[in-house]
Amino acid sequence: MKAVVFEQFSAPPSIQQLPDPTPEPHGVVVKVMANGVCRSDWHGWVGHDTDIQLPHVPGHELAGVVEAVGKDVTQWRVGDRVTVPFVGGCGTCPECHSGNHQVCDSQFQPGFTHWGSFAEYVAIHYADVNLVALPETLDFATAASLGCRFVTSFRAVVDQGKTSAGQWVAVHGCGGVGLSAVMIANAIGANVVAIDISEDALNLARQLGAVATVNAAKVANVVEAVAEITRGGSHVSLDALGHPTTCFNSISNLRKRGKHVQVGLMLAENSTPAIPMSKVIAHELEILGSHGMQAHRYDAMLAMIESGKLAPKKLIGKRITLEQSIDALMNMDKFEGSGVTVVTEF
Repeated sequence: MKAVVFEQFSAPPSIQQLPDPTPEPHGVVVKVMANGVCRSDWHGWVGHDTDIQLPHVPGHELAGVVEAVGKDVTQWRVGDRVTVPFVGGCGTCPECHSGNHQVCDSQFQPGFTHWGSFAEYVAIHYADVNLVALPETLDFATAASLGCRFVTSFRAVVDQGKTSAGQWVAVHGCGGVGLSAVMIANAIGANVVAIDISEDALNLARQLGAVATVNAAKVANVVEAVAEITRGGSHVSLDALGHPTTCFNSISNLRKRGKHVQVGLMLAENSTPAIPMSKVIAHELEILGSHGMQAHRYDAMLAMIESGKLAPKKLIGKRITLEQSIDALMNMDKFEGSGVTVVTEF
């Protein structure tokens, strides 16, 4: 198969011909029809993820067709249209038994713990636990874009933030994660304030339902700006970027008993950000993480997509080839363009 491979961290990857994968007894092989290019892939490429062993094939936002099935798989057949969460559960540990596959003790992550989907084919483990059937109405590019950023935002807004209609939600960072959160929070009736340093990103956030925007590069104090717009602070606030500044602002702009949800990854030199703990205590704030979403929770999200309440297709910015994905991957930290980039030609 053709695949993107890097043999050293932060060194340019290359297109290589590799042996086609074969399914584990509990797994399947998926022919990749679309693959999202995510900032998490960039973190892996520069060496921020200790699970990665070189040489490595990145990629974790995928959609495609089942190509081969392991002998112990009971729920899937060759030809099925599928996607998969970026965190896969083993199905047997205590966390999986409690339904929390997203924090599985022995989690499988394509593109991190195993080779991923910047390739023509990818092997998926524990298929009966982790695969998600795609509606015929959902195209592969849109389905791939769900795999990390959209589902993580759905869990952050709905399951972790427990956002309800009429609440104020602040979204710090309007890349793929943040724009997904804007759309999802708006769909359930919340009032969204979007914060970014790019006017293009803020314009797109307004198109997706943000009732107010704050350009962090132009205001003197982001926290005060959000507090003024929301008349006292947000009920739920997300750091969708993963930076000490956005994390601090997200916690600081909460009203009393508000919820901060950390969605953007905080790695390397950003892994121990400053937190206004005195305010957390005095205002009884909650600090939560959001790490993917279980396969069994996709039904709720897919139902909202099929009904038209969510339109993730609007988030797709560019469709590129596998060859072009190398430059797209290496430049993810430059935040060029807006929306989600998806590989659709292999």
